[in-house]
Amino acid sequence: MNPLPCIIVLCRPGESRNIGSTCRAMKNMSCAELRIVGNKADYSDEQVRTLAVHAADIWESAKFYEPTAEGLRESLRDSVLSAGTTRRMGYKRKSWGMTPEQFTERVRGIGDGSVAIVFGNERTGLTDEELECCSVAINIPSNDDFPSLNLSHAVQIMTYALFRAFDGHKRGYDAVTKDRLAQTIASISESIDHVGLFQLGGKRDNELFLEAIFARAGLSESEARRVEKLFRKLAWVRTGSSQVE
Repeated sequence: MNPLPCIIVLCRPGESRNIGSTCRAMKNMSCAELRIVGNKADYSDEQVRTLAVHAADIWESAKFYEPTAEGLRESLRDSVLSAGTTRRMGYKRKSWGMTPEQFTERVRGIGDGSVAIVFGNERTGLTDEELECCSVAINIPSNDDFPSLNLSHAVQIMTYALFRAFDGHKRGYDAVTKDRLAQTIASISESIDHVGLFQLGGKRDNELFLEAIFARAGLSESEARRVEKLFRKLAWVRTGSSQVE
């Protein structure tokens, strides 16, 4: 089977051994691309390799990013959909979370392009700011009395779900990347701002709201252009001064 079009992103992992176990879980499910938001020097190469067993090549090819929210954003720029795994929802932590099965069904309809699944620190999980960097959230169902999963176990569950569902033939269309979606949100926000709807604030909340909706919708390039044009036309109708291309 060809490698899954899936990027595993570990955000500030605390245990070298968990990175090794994650590599093994990934290779079991034909997932080859690992990205770590953290400094490589902070991890024990020996411990990683010991737990990775025959999957050390994934560790060797892993890409590293600054352990900040901006570093996380950088690691997600070329993904068409990014999902943060979390068991905590609430204010500033997405309105709801997909199950692994729901996420898998979403991925099946995307077309070409890689999806990214983000896993937080073993002890604290993803921060509000880190989860905000992701397009959607995933909740892995577990025992309410003991809900916290081992990092590599969570990776195994998600990659297994994708492995089982992926049949080697991607259907649908090519969804826009996170970078391209950000351009669409910026264009819409500019049009809305132009008609004066943000004079009392709310611009950033509205942008996050639109990003969450459009990420779940999985806009194609033509759809993104059409939505941008629609809002430019609305701004022109309202003010008569917006250039519509």
